[in-house]
Amino acid sequence: MKYNQAVKPHIDSKLTDYSGAMSNNNEKQAFSALEDAHVIGQHSTYYHCLIHCKMLQHGLRNKDWRAVFGQVIRIIGAATKTAIGLVPKGNTGGTNISPFKRLPVSAENQAILDKINDA
Repeated sequence: MKYNQAVKPHIDSKLTDYSGAMSNNNEKQAFSALEDAHVIGQHSTYYHCLIHCKMLQHGLRNKDWRAVFGQVIRIIGAATKTAIGLVPKGNTGGTNISPFKRLPVSAENQAILDKINDA
């Protein structure tokens, strides 16, 4: 199975979680779903860029101009660096974290990543 095919259902699930949390006005839970989607999808240029675009939209919706600017930079980085493997493992993709910082992966996300890698 191709990597993007293996990742897709997990990303779709996290984006559904995001939409549900936004419908309930739970910004923190919503953004957490995007962060999980970033960790899961960051080894696919397509999904890496998609999630940063979703984070950009989130910043625009909240008029968080620092996040908007930071996501524009991250979209450029995702588009140009993912294919050559320059993605720090576990990085959650938000502008509250350096785009170069490695972070521990949650047990839930690691289980998903293991499933994807075994597909």
